[in-house]
Amino acid sequence: MSDSRNLLRTQQFPAVLLLIAAGLGLLLANLPTFGAIDAVLGAHLAIPVVGIDLSVAHWISDGLLAIFFFIVAMELQYELTHGELNSFRKAVQPAIAAAGGVIVPIAIYLLMAGGEKTASGWPIPTATDIAFALGVLAVFGKGLPPAVRVFLLALAILDDIIGIIFIAVLFAHDLNWLYLLLALVGVIIFGVLSRTLPDERSRLAVTAMVIVGVLVWGLVLLSGVHATIAGVMLGLAMAQAPAMPTRHALEPWVNGAILPIFAFAAAFVVIPAVSPSELSPAFFAIVVALPAGKIIGIMLFGWVAVRIGARNGPPALTIADLLAAGALGGIGFTVSLLLANLAFADDTGVRDQAILGVLVGSLIAVVLSGIVVSSRAAWYRRTASASS
Repeated sequence: MSDSRNLLRTQQFPAVLLLIAAGLGLLLANLPTFGAIDAVLGAHLAIPVVGIDLSVAHWISDGLLAIFFFIVAMELQYELTHGELNSFRKAVQPAIAAAGGVIVPIAIYLLMAGGEKTASGWPIPTATDIAFALGVLAVFGKGLPPAVRVFLLALAILDDIIGIIFIAVLFAHDLNWLYLLLALVGVIIFGVLSRTLPDERSRLAVTAMVIVGVLVWGLVLLSGVHATIAGVMLGLAMAQAPAMPTRHALEPWVNGAILPIFAFAAAFVVIPAVSPSELSPAFFAIVVALPAGKIIGIMLFGWVAVRIGARNGPPALTIADLLAAGALGGIGFTVSLLLANLAFADDTGVRDQAILGVLVGSLIAVVLSGIVVSSRAAWYRRTASASS
């Protein structure tokens, strides 16, 4: 059991698991199994007492995925307070590069799919899947200097922050301020409870935190804000001392079950039986904006950032290093799939094609990044060998 949990805490295996789950979802959606699985994902599970009624698919994307965002937020909190983003000097270069990795994909998307029916999909190609990107880096990046790894980690974390802001701001609807206020009160209580935990964890405090956390999730859902934001708020509010052990305990479950289940459900779309010319502009825009937009944006803005911070910042990265980071940044996957579901929630036809665009664009980015990162790592190994 411990060996399997350790495997799920590695960077490589969860990325492979996600890819398999998404591929399986896409495959089964286009076989005679579609009807049975679609009926399960569309079945509704309700909690009538509190007015919550969600399909299984929404329980996955709004409920299970909130746990993923909970551990992401705990990692964000650590990086902002003790890690790679805890000072302006450390954060400025990846922040500028991350801005380019958002602005350029948006511009490409709007140029290609800025029409009335598809313009709302512009946030989709802005995300980077940190688990996937670090998985590819772990597989192909042996020999890369620490500066490249630190830069990519900071870049992916900043991308997560941007994605969270988009979800919170762009996809809130019919806000109920009372529920939102009560949720914020619950978050404060959760944070206070987390600070009462001794080194030997109090079962009563932990039980109270779980109950408060579930209540906060329900209140955020009912408030009109996307329910995954509850996970973000709780993760940021949690005291740092218990946060890291909690993240360590949840990580195998998130990597081994929650994210693969989400990937399967999100990728469960029927490939449209149409010619390429009949596909939605959203499909082509995402396929181009994810890999190409990220590479161009991160390279261009990253080059500017390196010039700005050359004297006082971290070690300067070369254009080739920035190319590797940009290729890895194009792996949108998890957050991009969620954004595709949210952006086109009212148009299932465009939504399914947008999801296909995310899968194709991310797969292109995986292949490109594998080639670029492995060649760059080999160059660094040769250079180190020649100088020794």
